[in-house]
Amino acid sequence: MTTSPPRARQDTGGLPPLLPAARRALKHPALMHYNRLAALVLLANAAFAVACRPLATPTLGHAALANLALAVLIRQQYVINLLFRLATAAPTTWPLKVRWTLGKVYHFGGLHVGGALAGTAWFLALTISTPDGALAAVGWSLLALLALVIATALPPFRARHHDRFERIHRFGGWAALALFWTHTLLASPGPWQVGVLAVVTFSVALPWLRLRKVDVRLERPSPHVVLARFDHGETPFAGSSTAISRSPLKEWHSFANVPAPGESGFRLTISRAGDWTGSFIDDLPEQVWVKGITTAGVANIEVLFRKVVYVATGSGIGPCLPHLLAAEVPSRLVWATRDPRATYGDALVDEILAVQPHALVWDTSRHGKPDMVRLAHEAYRDFGAEAVICISNKRLTWQVVHGLERRGIPAYGAIWDS
Repeated sequence: MTTSPPRARQDTGGLPPLLPAARRALKHPALMHYNRLAALVLLANAAFAVACRPLATPTLGHAALANLALAVLIRQQYVINLLFRLATAAPTTWPLKVRWTLGKVYHFGGLHVGGALAGTAWFLALTISTPDGALAAVGWSLLALLALVIATALPPFRARHHDRFERIHRFGGWAALALFWTHTLLASPGPWQVGVLAVVTFSVALPWLRLRKVDVRLERPSPHVVLARFDHGETPFAGSSTAISRSPLKEWHSFANVPAPGESGFRLTISRAGDWTGSFIDDLPEQVWVKGITTAGVANIEVLFRKVVYVATGSGIGPCLPHLLAAEVPSRLVWATRDPRATYGDALVDEILAVQPHALVWDTSRHGKPDMVRLAHEAYRDFGAEAVICISNKRLTWQVVHGLERRGIPAYGAIWDS
């Protein structure tokens, strides 16, 4: 345990002291790895632009295509799973600082943002240099569409109108891809441009080629939660997620898969958190649509560490549960939720306690909301863990992750970048 002077210990309530200012600045949310990766892509493009002056028209087109391809392909499920596989291949004998950084692999969305912004900028330069005509008309139409997609993806709009953002991103992205094909073919492309566009198109289409409607068995232990059970011939790996929908062209929602060791199929824990989940819990549909490829989630980084602490609130237990059941890495659970047995049912709570007999289950209906940073640190210290993984709402996740990281403790949690 990190020691500190009595006054510092009193000020921090038993938490380790803050890192020095210079190191602490790197833990600020504005400098998280997601933003660093986006900045890295933009800086690399700026350096390329300076090194290649004067920029010929073909160079502008090649740079635009390369960056927009990066933006699309980095979101492809097989690519995501590969990134996680590569990052988590490091043995636990490697220095903790290296493993700490590798654990940030789920910030790959920064490459998506950087590629999209850089690609749009290159395409703007290309369109400005294009003489009037059909090619210019298609170029300006595509730029207008890209501007709309980017503007509605900015956090203020995305947070308030997520369903609209999702539809604009989906249909706008499809239309942009069609316009990019049109622009490329009008410009008499070489084989590599056609090849890259073909790969991007296949990447976009692949999840939809696996679209199907499947049966689901629902158990509703309380008006707040349903446990959805699937067994349609696929048993996903622990820590992956599945997207489901009742109207496949309107909206999709991803939930963590909970496969049981030695059993086929999997479960999803769906809590009431908005109109869609509310109607799902109330209606109890017998079938839903699924698509795509099961995709690795943030908690898969657990294998980088010798011991981890899982911190969850409410239905955040869902993404933690498959890792707790698999017990691939020694772990300790801290779970704060309202009346766990009444909300989630005795069977689920007993299942959790069977694999986590020393778990701290904090009943918020009896004891109020706890200081999750303090509880996380106490579990981290007492268990001798190397990292903390937090699955909760956005505000509390950032509070725990950044509250611990600025004190020198590796911590991880979702960053809501999709």
